[in-house]
Amino acid sequence: MYYDRFDIIEAHYSFYVDYHSGQGSEFYERQCKISDYYKPSINWNGYDSLTNNGQDIYDQLVNIHEYTWTSIQEIDHDF
Repeated sequence: MYYDRFDIIEAHYSFYVDYHSGQGSEFYERQCKISDYYKPSINWNGYDSLTNNGQDIYDQLVNIHEYTWTSIQEIDHDF
């Protein structure tokens, strides 16, 4: 697959929005840095708004970080 910069930025932004654990977290800090130069449209709907390539990148981020989450804390899937 071909990933352009927009897919990469949008997927990371969506991932950090969905998975940050509060304002003191590393993911929230990254989300804020991305929001300096990326502003989603008013119609933006997170994961569903991503292109197929963007969703693939997002899914890869989840897979990469899944081990870290499960080894450090229990994930609450009911939020």
